[in-house]
Amino acid sequence: MNAVESGGETELQQMMFSIIQRIATGPDLSKDISEEEARLGMRGVLSGEIDPVRAGIFLIALRMKRETPEENRGVLQAILDAREAVTADVDELVDIADPYDGYNRTIPASPFLAPLLAECGIPAFSHGLDTVGPKFGITHRHVLAAAGVDVDLNTTQAAARLADPAIGWAYVDQASYAPGLHDLIELRQRMVKRSVITTVEVLSRPIIGRHKTHFVTGYVHKPYPPVYADLARHAGFDSALIIRGVEGGVVPSLRQAGRYFAYIDGGAEVGFDIDPSMLAIDQAYRAVPIPPDVPQSAKGEGAVCLTDVEAGARKAAEFGLAALQGEKGPTYDSLLYAAALVLKHLGRAEDIGTAAVQVRAVLDSGRAAARVR
Repeated sequence: MNAVESGGETELQQMMFSIIQRIATGPDLSKDISEEEARLGMRGVLSGEIDPVRAGIFLIALRMKRETPEENRGVLQAILDAREAVTADVDELVDIADPYDGYNRTIPASPFLAPLLAECGIPAFSHGLDTVGPKFGITHRHVLAAAGVDVDLNTTQAAARLADPAIGWAYVDQASYAPGLHDLIELRQRMVKRSVITTVEVLSRPIIGRHKTHFVTGYVHKPYPPVYADLARHAGFDSALIIRGVEGGVVPSLRQAGRYFAYIDGGAEVGFDIDPSMLAIDQAYRAVPIPPDVPQSAKGEGAVCLTDVEAGARKAAEFGLAALQGEKGPTYDSLLYAAALVLKHLGRAEDIGTAAVQVRAVLDSGRAAARVR
C-alpha cells in the first residue's frame, strides 16, 4: 500500500489523512487547520466515516498543539450540524451547561438551579450525560434521576415541559439529542486525556427559545472565558454568563471573592468581580462538602474525592430538594448565588444583592420543590 492508498477511499478520509499529517508533527512543526477542515474532520468522526484510530489521533493532536479559535468553532459546528435541536414555545430560555464529567470533590447543587429559575419566572434547562472522563463524577443526570426526575426525555418532550407554566424546566441527555456524539464516549475514555470535545460539547444548544437563548456555564482556568464567549457567539447564543465556579461549575465559591464574564446581544464579553458578602452569604465552606457517610478517599493535601457516585448523587438529591423547600445550608446558598447571578445578568434586578433578595424569597417559600415533584 502506498501513501496515496493509505489516505483512504473517500474524499473525507483522504482529507483526514492530510489533516493528521499537518497537526501531528510535534510541538514545533505542527500546523493549524482551517475552520472548515476542522468541521469536516469532526463530521467524519461523528458519522463513523473516520476510523477510531484516526479519530483519536485527530482529537489528541489538536489538543497537544492547542486548538485555535477556528478549530474550536469548526468542531463545534460539526456537532451543531449533527444534533437534534428544537425550539421551545417560550420567548426566552436559559441553557445551563455544567461540566459533563461531573463533580467528585463536592456535592453539586446546580442540578436544581433550573427548577429554581423556573419558579423565578425564567424557563431553564440543563443537559449532560451519564458518565465521561476525566473526572467520572456526579452529573446532573445522576442527581435528577435520584430525585425521581425523568432523565430520558427527547428534546421535543423537554421543550414541552419548558412551555408548561407549572413546570418550566427540564433536563435533556446527550444520548437523546446527539447520539453520534454520545457514541464517542468509549473512544474518549480510551484516549485518557480531555479533548476539544470536552470544551465544545456544552455549547451544543439542543433547545432554543423563540426569541432569545442565554448560555450559562462555568470555568476554572483563566484562559477559558474568551474561548467560551467566542464559541457561544458562534453557536448563536444571544447572551452568555461565564462564571468562575467550584469544579468548573456554575456556582462560585461561597467563601472567597470571585469573578464572572458576560456578554449581551452578541457583544464583547466583560469581566465582573463578585463576593459572597454581596448576597449576605456567610459560609464556612466554599461549596457543599462531601458528608462523612458518603464513601470518599483522601487525595492530595486534605482534599477528598468521592468513591461512590450513586451515594453522592442520592445525597445531592436530598440536599437539593431540602434547599428548594427553604432549608438553609451550603446547597441553599449555592442555589441562591447562581440564581442571583442569572437574574442580574438577564436584567431582572439592578445588582446581585437585589437579585438575592428575590431568590431568597422564592427559596424560603418552598414553591420550587413542587416543580421537581
